[in-house]
Amino acid sequence: MVHSSGLLTGVKDPVSLKSIAVTLSINDFVAGVSATLNYENEEKVPLEAFFVFPMDEDSAVHSFEALVDGKTIVAELQDKYQAHKMYEEALSGGFQAYLLEEDKCSRDVFRCNVGNLQPGSKVALTLKYVQELPLEDDGALRYVLPAILNPRYHLSDQSVDSGLDLNTPIVPLEDLPYTLSMVGTINSQLGIRTIQCNCPLSSTNYIGEDRTSAQVTLAEGHRFDRDVELLIFYRKVHSPSVSVEMGMPERISDSLMGAPSAMVSFYPDIPEVETSTKRGEFVFLMDRSESMKSPMSGQNRSQLRIDAAKETLILLLKSLPMGCYFNIYGFGSTYEALFPKSVKYTQETMEKAVEMVKNMLADLRGTEILTPLRHVFRSPPIPGHPLQVFVFTDGEVVETFNVIREVKFHSKRHRCFSFGIGEGASTSLIKNIARVSGGTAEFITGNDRMQSKALRSLRRSLQSVVEDISLSWNLPPQLFAHMLSPEQTVIFRGQRLIIYILLIGKIPQDETTGEVCLKYTLHGKHYEEKVTFSLQPHTDDNLTIHRLAAKSMIQARDFGFKETTLINKRDVLDISLDSGVMSSFTAFVAINKELNEPVHGPLVHRDIPRPILLGASTTRPRNFSDGLPRVLPCASAPGTQPTRSICTGYWAAMAGGPDGAPQQPPSNHKMKCVIHTDSRPELPNILRLHTYQQGSMEHTIAELILLQNANGSWDMNEDLAKVLGTTLEEMRAAHPTEVLEPSAWATMLAVIWLHANGKELKYEWELLERKAVVWLHNNAVRGFSMLMNLANAFLKTSVSSSIFKLKN
Repeated sequence: MVHSSGLLTGVKDPVSLKSIAVTLSINDFVAGVSATLNYENEEKVPLEAFFVFPMDEDSAVHSFEALVDGKTIVAELQDKYQAHKMYEEALSGGFQAYLLEEDKCSRDVFRCNVGNLQPGSKVALTLKYVQELPLEDDGALRYVLPAILNPRYHLSDQSVDSGLDLNTPIVPLEDLPYTLSMVGTINSQLGIRTIQCNCPLSSTNYIGEDRTSAQVTLAEGHRFDRDVELLIFYRKVHSPSVSVEMGMPERISDSLMGAPSAMVSFYPDIPEVETSTKRGEFVFLMDRSESMKSPMSGQNRSQLRIDAAKETLILLLKSLPMGCYFNIYGFGSTYEALFPKSVKYTQETMEKAVEMVKNMLADLRGTEILTPLRHVFRSPPIPGHPLQVFVFTDGEVVETFNVIREVKFHSKRHRCFSFGIGEGASTSLIKNIARVSGGTAEFITGNDRMQSKALRSLRRSLQSVVEDISLSWNLPPQLFAHMLSPEQTVIFRGQRLIIYILLIGKIPQDETTGEVCLKYTLHGKHYEEKVTFSLQPHTDDNLTIHRLAAKSMIQARDFGFKETTLINKRDVLDISLDSGVMSSFTAFVAINKELNEPVHGPLVHRDIPRPILLGASTTRPRNFSDGLPRVLPCASAPGTQPTRSICTGYWAAMAGGPDGAPQQPPSNHKMKCVIHTDSRPELPNILRLHTYQQGSMEHTIAELILLQNANGSWDMNEDLAKVLGTTLEEMRAAHPTEVLEPSAWATMLAVIWLHANGKELKYEWELLERKAVVWLHNNAVRGFSMLMNLANAFLKTSVSSSIFKLKN
């Protein structure tokens, strides 16, 4: 069942949240963020306001405070049970109270409670967090300020109290009653080449001739139709580094927060090795829930999620190596498998799979990913073919910890490569199922090409295994490194490796250096990479490295209220309370004890509304109510006020009470009723495979890929001739029949055409092109130089014959 977090309605009651102001500070590869929520009660009764909002899974929240009438009240991090008890007791005593906590079901959703907000009063709540910034393949550091929180889907057999179950009003973008502002500062001695943003910026200022600093300001009027994404390009990002941070002087010198902490960054230069392996079982899990009918972003003419996923899946199928095994699962409220069990990759099975993908629809309603995952993991393994699972989903699942636990339990026999599709995909789900299984996670939003990111993951799944990964240290006497990060078992080529340590012992007073060496083995050959660094720690009021280290320790142990073992729960509590970094078992609570006014009657409950994305447009459709839940006023007793048990939406009402019967709202409550429609509005082009403009390079390459055979070859036919811009008669006339079979000539022409015309998309067709080259060599094609002259003349290109060389 879907818990969509509320009703689709205009805002009639005043909303106490007026604005969100974000201050961003990026230093090299780490972001520090301060977000202030400004509240004002314009009603005549005291309020309790609830605000549910998204945050990246990797955010380490370490501070929460309230500014009331010029006085700052700093919140305490407490055991979550104790924090809730303090909050409720404060409200009962007439005090103002504030609570900040992670959701019980997902670490990327937070809830902020403001209790006993008096009429006419204002309060500013500020939370602070630090976060590692991921590095993209093109060298960009990526910071995302989440603004979209999509509805999440409950597993049918689970019932967990979640902040996502609140009946939060959902409103059209133009009716959202609060604003977002952001000011960012970027500092790095590496030099800033450029900064890009997916949202309008009112200003971007680079400071100094060497551009080691920059300031950006988000333009006014951000519509909450997309996450705010910054891409920062430094002049040099792939150098290894070590940064040492001073601990807290008042803490024990060898404790987590007392000892100096170091952040070690490596970019292993792993050799690229051509693998001839035909091993592997590749299982693709494709989200076919109703939400996949939504556009990739709120931008006009944005591609639908299901269309982008279908195109990507066909490209992956065409890029698989001969001799492997594969299967495809579509999942929603139920799941469907293409084959009863994984089958060998052949021309016949590939064609059947492609045809199935072409006809795939987002018609399976909810998002129950757990059941198909269990079926995959409990299927008998195929000897000699390690399992590689690819999950494509918009991540709209509530019980993320259940899914993560299942993936982790089976992590010794598989790797999971996950893809978050569209704005608002759950970072908790997507990142963690990859993290616990040794895979990688990708997010596809806006104008991102899913194909490029999916092929990057497939390429990684085909890489030779890097073994015997270890770190060794060369430090002064009486000083040693204590590892905080989990043991590293997987390294991929081109991927950054971050490790946190404590430096235990005595650091020399004078300028002294240390050395760390990364060691690993590939195909029996040993490799080492070293970096020398200063041991003199720098001070940081936010204790950024210490808190990021604590966050990594928490992530390795914290699987939510229900899924975390008792031993791990104790560890998480200790680490969280010691470091001040929030976890599933802790919450921030602040109480304004100077206000102690009696509350007459129950506090009026106000849920802060969230935006809803409709179609590909950021503006309200003309027929807004068509095909969507309609909001109608219901009769209520005159003069009554709503209490904390506010109005219920369709799903909450139909879910009913403990006996399963639909709950009837109390007659003295002011209500909004919903007439529910069975499905979201149908969006255009859902049956189309290719949504690229006819004649565009993307469209032409997609057509060429569709024509390739499973073994890597192309057949010489009318369809191929059309893609190459010629006729079948002309292809046959130019065909050197005495030295080449028709399919070999067709394959040579297809490969040459890709190199001549599709360079910008090479990352997407590189694997299937390599299959074609291997097929040509396996079929004893010789004399490429002479044949290249004929092919280049025919296609009017000038491609070198070196493209047909096999890599070592």
